[in-house]
Amino acid sequence: MISKKMVGLVQNSSVIRAMFEEGKKLAAIYGAENVYDFSLGNPSAKPPQEIKEAILDIINTEDTNLVHGYMNNSGYEDVRDGIAKSINRKFATSFHAENILMTVGAAGGLNVILKTLLNPGDQVITFAPFFGEYRNYVDNFNGELVVVPPNTINFQPNLREFENKINETTKAVIINTPNNPTGVVYSEETIVELAAIMSRKEKELGTSIYLIADEPYRELAYDGIQVPYLTKYYKNTIVGYSFSKSLSLPGERIGYLVIPSEVDDFAEVSGGANVANRILGYVNAPSLMQRVVAKCLDAEIDINAYNRNRELLYHSLIEYGYTCVKPQGAFYLFVKALEDDDKAFANAAKKHNILIVPGSSFGCPGYCRIAYCVDYSTIERSLPGFKKLAEEYKK
Repeated sequence: MISKKMVGLVQNSSVIRAMFEEGKKLAAIYGAENVYDFSLGNPSAKPPQEIKEAILDIINTEDTNLVHGYMNNSGYEDVRDGIAKSINRKFATSFHAENILMTVGAAGGLNVILKTLLNPGDQVITFAPFFGEYRNYVDNFNGELVVVPPNTINFQPNLREFENKINETTKAVIINTPNNPTGVVYSEETIVELAAIMSRKEKELGTSIYLIADEPYRELAYDGIQVPYLTKYYKNTIVGYSFSKSLSLPGERIGYLVIPSEVDDFAEVSGGANVANRILGYVNAPSLMQRVVAKCLDAEIDINAYNRNRELLYHSLIEYGYTCVKPQGAFYLFVKALEDDDKAFANAAKKHNILIVPGSSFGCPGYCRIAYCVDYSTIERSLPGFKKLAEEYKK
């Protein structure tokens, strides 16, 4: 008999994954080319050629123990040093190897830092819409996720509501920019105001409040828009990063945490995160992929394919009568459902073999997420279905 807590988790398992599985079933019935699966944020851009070359070179030339053996729980020293120097070049920061902890993707990194920081009952604040797994990650350590209601005008964080929710039990704030599910990039003005509120509240409450920046989509930004690097705006910032999207390596589960020396209680936080990495069962990030990404820190995927998808899908849906804030990054459109019930709307789309995810999964009912990290031809073939769906609601 599984635990009562797991019974609830199984019953409320990820809607995104459920839609993905539904897509496979529909493909078996109608043919994969006739099913338009926009459910999962699974990168369609190919990994850079440098990845393949690095894997082969490492396997063929490096010592077996270095490729497959254990290392410090925080990761290989030379890998962490290389990542720190790369961040410094890009963002004019001053990190060292001691500020980097290699993790099992961004999700592993978030669990590591939450394990390190949270006491039972501590609050973690995030902004709707948000990646639904945050709720589970916080609950893993008996914390409480507090959600700031969405600002559906432009999906920048609702900072007035945010300030009202901070109290003496607030331990951390999670933000995700470019955002999943909206694709919105939080502006520098927003970040400056957010940092000012948090600094003011720290002084008022006499406590440390950590800003956790979840950044798997950092490199996926369009039209020349700049994504602020948050450690430069707020002292107690910890960055969680993943190569899943930037190098199209989601299944390899490789990422890192940046814990700046300036954060309050740095030695304790850094030491605690190292221990958390081990006792959560990760032990260390995948050894081979640590060495691979260290050789590919300047490699890039071609985001022009995503941008092409974005332009076609966004402008087509607007033409058909849908409402959506144009995404500035990531590879998602967050479209207003054509009825109040976003789940019913997602089911209506399914009749046209279109799979989208209800916004209620992201704490924002009345909307649906469309992941456009698919082949361009998939979007082209889906458009008649989106048009028919809109016409049905007009009737």
